[in-house]
This record gives sequence, C-alpha cells and structure tokens, in this order.
Amino acid sequence: MPTILRPRSHAAKVVPIELFFDLVYVFAITQLSHLLLGHLGAAGAVQTLLLTLAVWWAWMYATWTTNYLDPEHPVMRLTLAAMMLAGLAMAAALPQAFGPRAVWFAVAYVVLQVGRSLVAALAARHELIGHTFRRILIWQVISAVLWIAGALAGGTGQVTLWVVALLVEYAAPWHGYRLPFLGRATTADWAIDAAHMAERCQLFVILALGESILVTGLTLAGNDHLSIATVAAFAMAFLTSVAMWWVYFDRSAEDAAERVAAADDTGRIGRSAYTYSHIPIVAGVIIAAVGDELAIAHPLGPITTGTALTVLGGPALFLAGHAVFQRLVFGRLPAGRVVAIAVLAVTAPVVLAAPSLVPPLALAVLAALVVGGAALWDSRPAQQDHAKSRAVPITYAQDG
Repeated sequence: MPTILRPRSHAAKVVPIELFFDLVYVFAITQLSHLLLGHLGAAGAVQTLLLTLAVWWAWMYATWTTNYLDPEHPVMRLTLAAMMLAGLAMAAALPQAFGPRAVWFAVAYVVLQVGRSLVAALAARHELIGHTFRRILIWQVISAVLWIAGALAGGTGQVTLWVVALLVEYAAPWHGYRLPFLGRATTADWAIDAAHMAERCQLFVILALGESILVTGLTLAGNDHLSIATVAAFAMAFLTSVAMWWVYFDRSAEDAAERVAAADDTGRIGRSAYTYSHIPIVAGVIIAAVGDELAIAHPLGPITTGTALTVLGGPALFLAGHAVFQRLVFGRLPAGRVVAIAVLAVTAPVVLAAPSLVPPLALAVLAALVVGGAALWDSRPAQQDHAKSRAVPITYAQDG
C-alpha cells in the first residue's frame, strides 16, 4: 500500500478527484446565493453569513487535508467520496437550515468535519502531521456538540449556539489547537505545498464566479420582456464578473503562490492569506451575484436597501478581501483598492437617501466601472514594477 502522504514532487497538481469533489460546492454556493436573495433583511444576511462560514470551513479543511494526504490514495479517495455525500446533504439543507432542516444540516456538517478528521488522524497516526489532526479532531468534536445542540434548540438558541460553534472552530487554528496535556501545534508543523494551496483557492474563486455567471445568464433567460435597460444591466453584471476575475487572477494569484512558497513559515501565511482572507473574497462574489440578479430583474425600478448593499457591497467586500490578501502576501496595501472601496461604500448611503432618483442599472454601471478601474490600475506596468519593488520578504516569528 503506498504511503498516505501527498508526494511533494507533485507540487501544484490538483488531481481529478479534487475537481470532482468541488462539484458539491458549486451546488452549495448556488444555495447560499438563493438563500440571501430570498431573505434580504438583516436576519437573512446573518443566517447566510453563518452558513457561508460553515460551508467555507468544510471546504477549506478538505483542502488542508489533501495538501498533506494524497487524494489519490485509496483511503483518501473513499474519504473524499464520503465527504461529497455528506457535503451534498449539507448543501441540500441550506435553504431551511434555520427551519425544519436544522438537524439535517447540523448532522451532515458534523459528519463531514468529524469524519474527515477521524480518517486523517488514523491514516497519518505515524506522521508528524498526525499529531495536528488528532488535535483538530478533538476540537471538532467539541464544536459538533454545539452544532447538534443548536439545531435541537431552534430559534435564538440555535443562532447563539451556532455562532459559538463557529467561533470555536475559527479560533482553534490561531492558538494551535491547544489542549490540556497535549499542548499546541505550531505553524512550523504545518508546512504546506503553497502551489497546491493557491491553486485550490483559485479554483474556489472560479466556482464562486461561475455562480455569478450562472445567475446572470438564468436571470436574462427568464425575463420574458427584454428591454435595453435589461440587456444593459446584464452586460454590466458580466463586466463586473470579468473585472473581479481580472483583479484576482492577473499576476497576483501566481505571484502570491511563489511568494508563499518562499516564505520561512508557509503554514502561518497559508493560514492567514488563504484560510481566512479568502472568506470576504468569496462572500463578496456571492453577494455580488445576488445584486446582479436584482439589477437585471428590475433595472429601472426603485433602489431598495437590499439592492444597494448587494450591487455595491458585494464588489466592495471582494476588493477588501483581496486587499487584505495582498497585504498579507506582499506586505503592502494597494492604494487604488482603498479608493475603489471608499467610492462604493460612500455611494450606498447617498443613493439610499433618494432611492427614486437612481435606478439599479446606474449602480450596476458604477460597480462595473469601479472594479474594472481597480483591475486596470493593477495591470499598469508601472504599478506592477512598483509592487515588486516594495514587496517585502515574508518572515514571521514561529508560533508558540
């Protein structure tokens, strides 16, 4: 039987089983965007945020696992297939996770997280990374109790317990999964294949952008009365998606992978730059997709709070997440990105003060121009040379 560890000689090679596994998350992203679209109030936004954090965490832990353990090993292939089944059940329950399918969602999520960690801890028990997987397993068992208890409690108790569960899970990597008698792990123990981690996160961003394209096309296809305004909103939505792709993938994605690989503590930068800072990037794309659907469906209608916050807030959140990502990897905060975020943030309250004067189409045009401007600003040769000259080596004091 071949070793369970992933061969490091296969750097950056995402294998077919990983791509197959990602198909479940195409469905999950669609479910999340539809959930937000159907519940545009504060309660719906909070629920969608909590579920998005859970979905991202499940996918991200799978990515960390396959960064260390060979996904083509028979044990890992079977594990990924089982994770797909649990993930599909989890995604199916998303629209009613705060209703009649709360237990369904919680059980599927717990099986996904605890089951994967149990297999990884057993499969890598003789390896250094196996110690970390055992700590992860214990922390996820603790959070599992909170997930199940919240689902059974319902109402405010459900929200409270699920928030605590997410805080437990999201805080655990920051303190090295510290446990009594077992101590804590350090990020030096988590040395990653940076190229593989970068490629996996790039693929998830593509999945999120794919949802945006899907929503754009389906909304236009379902409109029985096409008008110039509808087609214009469709074009703006598409251009915004292209601009977000350009911002993320034009040089910075590959350059970031190279810089992380050269860092003295790849585990720590992987935790910060990929595990955490990609959350607003992905969430921003999902929110922007909802805004696209609203703008295409009612391009000349009155502005609602939901329309303004999704059409402008989605791109702003995406740009903010990418700015943090660049700050963590390259040691700089792009000034052009800050200006773009400020324009989008200031515009929202201004148009909401007079919602009948500015149609959704105008907001879609502004979003496309601002994100497109950020993409073009980054693409200037002078800007790229300046970024490289200011980039600082990634060095961190070792955790622990």
